[in-house]
Amino acid sequence: MTAWTTLVDAETLASHLHEADPKQADLRIFDCRFALNDTTAGERAWAEAHLPGARYAHLDRDLSGPHAPGAGRHPWPSAVAFGDWLGRNGVTPNIQVVAYDAGDGAFAARLWWMLRVAGHARVAVLDGGFARWTALGLPTDADASDVAATSYPLRFDDARLLDADAVAARVAAGDLLLDARGGERFRGEVEPIDRVAGHVPGAINRPYPLNLEDGRFKPASRLAEEFGALLSGRPASQVIAMCGSGVTACHHLLAMAHAGLPGASLFTGSWSGWIDDPARAIATGAD
Repeated sequence: MTAWTTLVDAETLASHLHEADPKQADLRIFDCRFALNDTTAGERAWAEAHLPGARYAHLDRDLSGPHAPGAGRHPWPSAVAFGDWLGRNGVTPNIQVVAYDAGDGAFAARLWWMLRVAGHARVAVLDGGFARWTALGLPTDADASDVAATSYPLRFDDARLLDADAVAARVAAGDLLLDARGGERFRGEVEPIDRVAGHVPGAINRPYPLNLEDGRFKPASRLAEEFGALLSGRPASQVIAMCGSGVTACHHLLAMAHAGLPGASLFTGSWSGWIDDPARAIATGAD
């Protein structure tokens, strides 16, 4: 029985593709490819070619909830809605799930974190994504396989899903708020997506691509050193990851777990949720 909980490489997954047969209940693969500037592009790409047996997970439709004040651009869904979606896709509590996207894992990590914070341990991201899979000449197909629907009642660990008020309180108490956006957005020099530029006061910046090397996650030991330097003696449980909308922040949560540093939390609304309240303070510059 497979038991991948952070990352799985293409070669290993390829050797287990028989377990992704829709008639079995051992492995479910999800294609999470997505583009913020064309929200139908990922699903079109999935329809053209995907890993055998892979079903599609749409960031807006399947991995986000309805818009609400302070929830940000990709609101966190309810446990009921997420559980219903998992059930429709044949996922049960003990099944092995693998998520992938075009390459860097930024969108796949969102599904990984959603499952992990719901207590589902056997979920991993395909390291290198579709790009490495196809570069290795591994098989793809264009079938939309049916699966037997199941039931998946679940509960999120709400203590690790934080809103803006909780984040402000924890930062004031000394927790580390780690912003995964690019440096130019963090510093407030540009803002191509949200209506206000800058960052949450007290946050520090680590763009999520720093977790990667040559299109794959850095070795666990390297990530442990790099995150350890940022933690400055704090336990991982005192880290809160954020980004623009609670998506690429999950890349840090995955990288930390892969490095043996589990326990961090997510600012679900992230920057787009923070700026929903014009009374909240905004910082610019490197600090």
